[in-house]
This record gives sequence, structure tokens and C-alpha cells, in this order.
Amino acid sequence: MVPVPSLWLPILLSAVIVFVVSWMIHMFLRYHRNDFGRVPSEDQVMDALRSFNIPPGEYMIPRADGPEGMRKPEFIEKLKRGPVALLTVMKPGVPNMGSSLVQWFLYCVVVSIFAAYVTGRTLGPGATYLHVFRFAGTTAFCGYALALWQSTIWYKRPWTVTLKLNFDGLLYALFTAGTFGWLWPR
Repeated sequence: MVPVPSLWLPILLSAVIVFVVSWMIHMFLRYHRNDFGRVPSEDQVMDALRSFNIPPGEYMIPRADGPEGMRKPEFIEKLKRGPVALLTVMKPGVPNMGSSLVQWFLYCVVVSIFAAYVTGRTLGPGATYLHVFRFAGTTAFCGYALALWQSTIWYKRPWTVTLKLNFDGLLYALFTAGTFGWLWPR
């Protein structure tokens, strides 16, 4: 068994590497450019929504108040008429990329801590590179990729977007696994 605190270097270094790989994917590769479609008549839609002064948050349109409301004929008619939408409203203005990047880095650290915990509880000092790679990589993949399927299953995110994000998660997991395998205590 290897305690998590003794794995601080692979935890932090793998988080830094994943952060850089993520930056490279989003800055230089173009496969995420079309993850979000453009709403027809964007300016008119924005003007219409702005008039409602919707506070930042997550919304469902139409939304029933519980299971009994979903059976009401007027709700079913709203669904048939459409549009049916999930809406994320953010604060107006230029997004604060600094805050998002800090949160992303901290998330990378958390995934690496879980990879360290699972791998450290499973393997001892001197474990082979491939054993460490397998446990750290599998755990990191779970942290970076598997929960994304829920958005496709329940909220109808396109499968193509989820699979691209899973590919990113696989790359992040491979770099995390390689870092842990390289820096594993001998």
C-alpha cells in the first residue's frame, strides 16, 4: 500500500500535464468547434429571452411540477407544440476564464487524488509501470469521462459530443497513468 500524501508529485504533475493537454486540444485541434449549434434567428431569440430577465441557472422548457403534472393534457400539448429545451443561463458579459481555468485545474487535481488513492490502495511500492498505469489510468478515465454519458442519456446532448469528450478523457487518463507509472515509488 502507498499512502496518498506520498504521491503528491504524480498527483500535481499529472494535473498540470492534463491541464496543458486540455489547453492544446481546445486551442489547436478543431474537433470541438461544432459541439454547440447556433440558434436560428439568434439576435431575435436573445432579445426575446433578455426581456424576461431570467437569472443565471438551469431551466427546462416546458417543466411540469412533478409526475402528476407530466400527465396533464395541457403539459402534453406543450411538449407536442415545442420547443422542448434545456436552457443554461449564464451571467451577461465576458466569461471569467480565469475562474473556470482554476476550477478545471482543481478538478484535475481531484481526479488525480482519486487515481492515487485507488492505485495506492491496490499496489505497493515497487509495482511495475504497467500495473500502475492500468489502475491509475482506469480510475482517471472514470473521473474524466464516464459521468458525461448521463448528459446524453437524460438531457439529450448529442452522442457525438459525448464521445469526443470521452476521447479527451481517454487522453487525460493516458497522461495521468503515464505520470503515475513513471513516478511510482520504487
